Amino acid sequence: MRIDIISVVPELLHSPLQHSIMKRAQEKGLLEVHIHDLREFGIGNYRQVDDYQFGGGAGMVLMPEPLANCLDALMAERTYDEIIYLTPDGETFNQKIANQLSLKENLILIAGHYKGIDERIREHYVTRELSIGDYVLSGGELPALVVVDAVGRLLPGVLNDETSALFDSFQDDLLAPPVYTRPADFRGWKVPDVLLSGNFRKIEEWRYEQALKRTRERRPDLLPPEEE
Repeated sequence: MRIDIISVVPELLHSPLQHSIMKRAQEKGLLEVHIHDLREFGIGNYRQVDDYQFGGGAGMVLMPEPLANCLDALMAERTYDEIIYLTPDGETFNQKIANQLSLKENLILIAGHYKGIDERIREHYVTRELSIGDYVLSGGELPALVVVDAVGRLLPGVLNDETSALFDSFQDDLLAPPVYTRPADFRGWKVPDVLLSGNFRKIEEWRYEQALKRTRERRPDLLPPEEE
């Protein structure tokens, strides 16, 4: 998979992609992440990328020309499955969307900044708009990293245990059950006996029951009416 990220502050993106699972994914050749500085497509000697909004009002807007030129350059080299704009008014990003995107080959992520991007780019280039929550950040760089991480870890071969992603929270519309590790008795706090039993059928039943219980308590909105 290849993911291209367009940003006016690309420095925010480099470090998180050079460590841990995302680093290994790239080293294995399973994921390519290319970061593009929008200012390289800026206008004039000062490489301008933003301007005041028509009609007045606070906040600058990313101009259409630099973004269009950057997108045109990328699209001339390959076909992209999705051009995604990270914005607070987008569709809320979740595990289902991450699963869908993990099946794609080429993605572009546009990290918004200031007051946002010119609406004409949204109308003529963007194929999907995503938000990571009902709050506003300084820019779309952190949401872009969230999407890259959530999608990248799902690619076959990225995780050491390829089945582990299948048991994450939200994969089956349930929160993940409690997990324990050694020692079995810590300060008198003991691991549930069933997890030490070796009876994998009963362990899976316990995990499902605990996942359902936790989901009812913390996120009942994830459950169908008959399960609440």
